[in-house]
Order: sequence, then C-alpha cells, then structure tokens
Amino acid sequence: MTKQRKVILEELHKVTSHPTADMVYEMVRKRLPHISLGTVYRNLEDLADQGEIRKLSIDGTRMRFDGNPEEHTHIRCIVCGRVDDIHFAPTVSMQDSISDNGYKILGHKLEFYGKCSECRKKDEIMKAKEKKRKSKD
Repeated sequence: MTKQRKVILEELHKVTSHPTADMVYEMVRKRLPHISLGTVYRNLEDLADQGEIRKLSIDGTRMRFDGNPEEHTHIRCIVCGRVDDIHFAPTVSMQDSISDNGYKILGHKLEFYGKCSECRKKDEIMKAKEKKRKSKD
C-alpha cells in the first residue's frame, strides 16, 4: 500500500459524511500537499475495486465514497445532498420472498431519501417568518 493510498484510507475512516472525490482530495491535501487530484481519483477507484471502501452511486448526485465497506443502507437529503448511514437489515420474510423467486441474495442496494434535520429546521424557520410576515399584512 502506497503512502498516498494509506492516507486516503485513513481520511475516509475519519468521516461518515460520504465525501466526493474532490472532498477527499481537499482532506488528503492537508497531509500530502503535493498530491494530485488524478492520484486521489485513481486510488479511490483502486480501493473500491479491492473492497476496502465503497463507491456510492447515489441517484442524482456525484459519486461519493464510504470508508465503511460493510453492506449497509444510506439516506440522502433531497435539499442539501447530505448522505448518512442507516443500519437496516432485510427481514427474513423479505429474504424468503426473494428466494421463492429462485434468487440467492448476494447483496442489496436500497436508498432512502428525505429531508435531513438541518434542512427541516430551516424549513420551519422560513415558514415561521412567512407566517409572521403574512400576519403583518
């Protein structure tokens, strides 16, 4: 494992924000100021291919990377794009239903979407301001 790859992996393990390659590049540059964006991209691809990290193709957003390679589910905020982990496992009845169709489950990709707590708070503030403004009219 090269020094660059080790630093990229260490930086990804420090966060749960599922950063884009550009974000990883900015994180790594603090420790390796002369690293190129191309080197970061290549190493992220290699780490994903080796199963060390997960590459997330989340609907409607740029590719993101997850330092946790274990099978798990994500939720994405439709307003700000934030991505978080959800610890969710398919139920036995779901697995039985799939198996009844002749499939052996090898993994899953399930994405939830909604509004994160920060965006919901902003919505509430905006609604309160709008209500206050309308009551003055």
